[in-house]
Amino acid sequence: MTKPNLFELPSGVQLVYLAEGGANVIYRFVRKPILAKKDPKRPLPPPTHDTDHYNLPTQLKGKLLRLRKETPADISYTEIVRNFDTIIRPLFNPEELVDQTLVRLPEGLVASCNEQLRTAELNGARPEKRHGGYLCLHEPFGLLITDMTTAGDPGATLAELKPKWLNQSPSAPATAHRCRTCALRDMKNRESQLLGRKEQRSFCPLDLVSGQYDNVLRATGLIKGCKDRSRLAHILYRNPTLQRLQSLQKTERDVGLHGPAAQSREMSLAMTLRDCTMFIKIPHDERSSVEIRLGDLDLKTGAGGKADYWRDLETRLIEQGWYRGSNISQNSGECALHSPRRPSQSYLA
Repeated sequence: MTKPNLFELPSGVQLVYLAEGGANVIYRFVRKPILAKKDPKRPLPPPTHDTDHYNLPTQLKGKLLRLRKETPADISYTEIVRNFDTIIRPLFNPEELVDQTLVRLPEGLVASCNEQLRTAELNGARPEKRHGGYLCLHEPFGLLITDMTTAGDPGATLAELKPKWLNQSPSAPATAHRCRTCALRDMKNRESQLLGRKEQRSFCPLDLVSGQYDNVLRATGLIKGCKDRSRLAHILYRNPTLQRLQSLQKTERDVGLHGPAAQSREMSLAMTLRDCTMFIKIPHDERSSVEIRLGDLDLKTGAGGKADYWRDLETRLIEQGWYRGSNISQNSGECALHSPRRPSQSYLA
């Protein structure tokens, strides 16, 4: 139910396109119109460091605006925030989360943003894979989310990673030589090979929560956003937020073959915790504190065939030998479950 005192976005606030995913578009707030010469080929201006925070309403400072797209799931922001407040928020400390709160949108804002997106498609300024996806016209709210960009601190760097499965899948074979994340990566890379596409490299999540610093350092070589691997490794080594996430994943074990039944429409906290994103804002001054928050924590649903997809993936990983590392195309060096690294028993579900 909408709160009577819900903050309404001021009609005079300008929005600058920042990024988008499959289900949402993210905007930055600018109080006054940007006076720079307009380039007709770039209707979606790039992020600017001059966010004019001093003229923004207090509620918008340090925030970005998230607007949802029209999707088959059609889950309203009211429901998303309710789930976040009642299920996700109690699991973490406030400073560990990319916060999100409802904001009422002024009339016509979404339609105007959609026109910008269409214009951007015509001018080649919008990623081609996002063409045809537009904002939901019947969603009256947006979400104010914590700004984890470095716009307010140009000297800082932002590392971004998906921790993924920090424990082995509970339905993986006892003799597995691959964790769930590495097994899936190997399977997808094999598919890429057959299609002549580029293979993907990624760190082993078990290295992130290793009790050995060298294993954490190894993982940082495949994390984007921070060139100082040693500093990032010291930040992540035995990091409390990562440890909390690993512990929660151990508790929420309804995954793999033990996950939601095929055709289920149930929400899955377990899968949500295994697909969130960690944002690490690292100040230039090493004496300043590092900000680490988890985002992408909208509850996942098994609807739309997702539950069947999750179960089918696990079956393929088991039956086709991807967990065992028995496929000749598999790289032997990425996973912590494969020698010469000896993982701690804490990785095992």
